[in-house]
Amino acid sequence: MTKYDKVFNSPKTSEESLSPEEAVAAIATVTAIADSSIEDVDAESLAGILWEFEVFEEYSEDEIAEIVDRLIGITEEEGIGPLFNAAKVSLSDELVLDGFAAGVIVLLDEELAIPKSKQAYLKKLQAALELEDEEAEEIIKEVIAAFEEEEDADDEDETVVIEDFSDQTYQSPLGNFTVPIPVDPQQGGRIQSQEGVVGFSDDIGTLLRIDYYPFPLEQLEELEAIGQEEYLQTILVNKYVPQAIFANVPDASVEYTEYLEDTLRGAYYVLIDMPKGSTISKQENNGTAMRLDAYRGLLTFINGEFLYIVSSQHSFINGETPDSVEEEAEDIKESILEFVETIEFN
Repeated sequence: MTKYDKVFNSPKTSEESLSPEEAVAAIATVTAIADSSIEDVDAESLAGILWEFEVFEEYSEDEIAEIVDRLIGITEEEGIGPLFNAAKVSLSDELVLDGFAAGVIVLLDEELAIPKSKQAYLKKLQAALELEDEEAEEIIKEVIAAFEEEEDADDEDETVVIEDFSDQTYQSPLGNFTVPIPVDPQQGGRIQSQEGVVGFSDDIGTLLRIDYYPFPLEQLEELEAIGQEEYLQTILVNKYVPQAIFANVPDASVEYTEYLEDTLRGAYYVLIDMPKGSTISKQENNGTAMRLDAYRGLLTFINGEFLYIVSSQHSFINGETPDSVEEEAEDIKESILEFVETIEFN
């Protein structure tokens, strides 16, 4: 007898009838119970997850919680297999994908991935719902993308716009650095701060940004194994740029890279071409706002117990055309280094 036979190979079906929407909730409930005990299932949390589904838009969260409580009761009385069989019978063709998505959501871990220990269950759920691999993969991707968008929106909500420039100095909330504020409120200067990043911008094209991450001691071993140049290149080119830039500016491309061995005890620099990727927009004749083209330079280095990525932008305003890549790279690199010189690291 395999681990999930009690779920997918039970000969019994619950005597309780389920609506198609309740069948979706039943699959989420079965998934939550499959690798744990009924007592470990948090009905309120499960109801909160299901409330995000379009199929439950007509339900209140309390009504969904009542449905989950009823489904848990069925499991206690009749078993997890009969509940799944009732769900499968009651699931309409239009809601099969929603049923699978409900299972996926319950299985996602904090890293928005399906843990290896849960993948066997998910494959059996896919087979039981008669989904092709392509369909299942698409649903998994859509669920993860929806969660990532929600996290991005949450991050934006947490951004604090600082309007008080009276101190003329910005101090990191973690106390790891202070820096003179490089923008003027008279020119539309803005400071946007959230956990791990601060950006300084204005209406005349300035963008200076500092991303900072505590540097885990366990990373020292990797750094020493592959060398600082490769380590910083991997962080910047393979991780940060795809997530922070390519994800938002699909046509962006890395145009220049350079390792600065004698700068900041070793730093890695890249120049990114960002068509329609500037933080500044211009008004079109039809009234819509169009983002300007820009080059973005990024410099990463380690100082004390933190890894930093400092960036600056050159937006092409009023029909301005870029210089050669080499000249743009050099100019933006110099502006970043001048800015870094003003930072006091603690």
